[in-house]
Amino acid sequence: MIFSTDAKCRKHDAGPGHPEQPARYDAVLAALEKAGLRAKTREVPGLAVKGEDLLLVHTPAYVDLAEREIRGGAGQLSTGDTSVCADSWDAAMAAAGCGFAAVEAVVKGGEKTAFCLVRPPGHHASAGRGMGFCVVNNVALAARYAQKRLGIGRVLIVDWDVHHGNGTQDIFYADGSVFFFSTHQWPWYPGTGRAEETGEGEGKGTTLNCPLPAFSGRAEIFECFEKKLLPAMETFRPELVLISAGFDSRAGDPLGHFQLTDTDFADLTRMVRGIAAKSAGGRVVSLLEGGYSLTGLASAATAHVTALMEP
Repeated sequence: MIFSTDAKCRKHDAGPGHPEQPARYDAVLAALEKAGLRAKTREVPGLAVKGEDLLLVHTPAYVDLAEREIRGGAGQLSTGDTSVCADSWDAAMAAAGCGFAAVEAVVKGGEKTAFCLVRPPGHHASAGRGMGFCVVNNVALAARYAQKRLGIGRVLIVDWDVHHGNGTQDIFYADGSVFFFSTHQWPWYPGTGRAEETGEGEGKGTTLNCPLPAFSGRAEIFECFEKKLLPAMETFRPELVLISAGFDSRAGDPLGHFQLTDTDFADLTRMVRGIAAKSAGGRVVSLLEGGYSLTGLASAATAHVTALMEP
C-alpha cells in the first residue's frame, strides 16, 4: 500500500480552539505508527504543486485570491469560513501534492491502494470558493490529475464525511466522467446534498446524494452503499476510485451526529475496494477529510488503513 504525507500539512493552524487543528495530523500519524502500519507501506513524497496545477479544478481568480490573502497574513479567506495562517498555502499545496503522488503511484505502480494523511481538508472548496475549513479541493484535484495527466477515464469519488462535499459536487456536477457519491447528515452544514441533486447536462445521473438524519449509523449508511452505489457502479464502471475519508461520521465526533464505528469504516473500505476490483483494477486512493475527536479519528483511520492494506 502507498502512504503519502508531508509535514507541511501540520503547519496549517486555524487558531486556538479550532477543531481542525495540527493535533489531528499527529493523532493519525502516531496511531498508524503504533499499529505498525506505516512501516508496512511504501511511502511516496508529495509532488511539487504550483498555482497552475490548481487550475485543473479551480479558477485563476480564486487561486490568485487565496494565495494572496494567505501570504498577505489574512486570518480567514474572504470567500468563506476558512481560517488560515501564514503557512496555510504551503500546507494546502502539500496536501494536493500528496494526492497527485498517490494517484500516480497506484496508476503506474504495483500497489493498488493508497492513503493520504493530509490537511487542510478539501471537499468544501469549489472551483471559485474556499469554505468549511478547506482551501483547495484535494480529491477533485486528484481526480482531474488522474484524467488529464495519467489517462484515466471514469472516476468514482466516495465521500462518507458527515458533511456534504458541496465543492466536489459543484466541480463535477455537469461532468459525466466523474461520479460523486455522498452519505451525509441532513440538515447540517453546508446545507447542500439533497437527494434531488443528481447532476446536470452531461453529468445528469452521476451525482448520487444520500442525506440522512442525525444519529444514523451502520444500517442506514450501508443501505445507501448497497442499494444505491453498488448498482450504479455496475453501469458506470469506474477506472479509479477515490475516497473523501471523513471520520467525523464516527460516533462521538463533536461536529457530527452519525454513529459509525471503526468496524463500520473497515467494512465500508472493503465495499469500496470491491467496486474497484470489478472495473478499476483494484485502484483506490483515500484522502483524509474531517474527523475532530482525536481519539476517534485515530482509531477510525487505523481501521480504514488496515482494510486498505488487506490482500
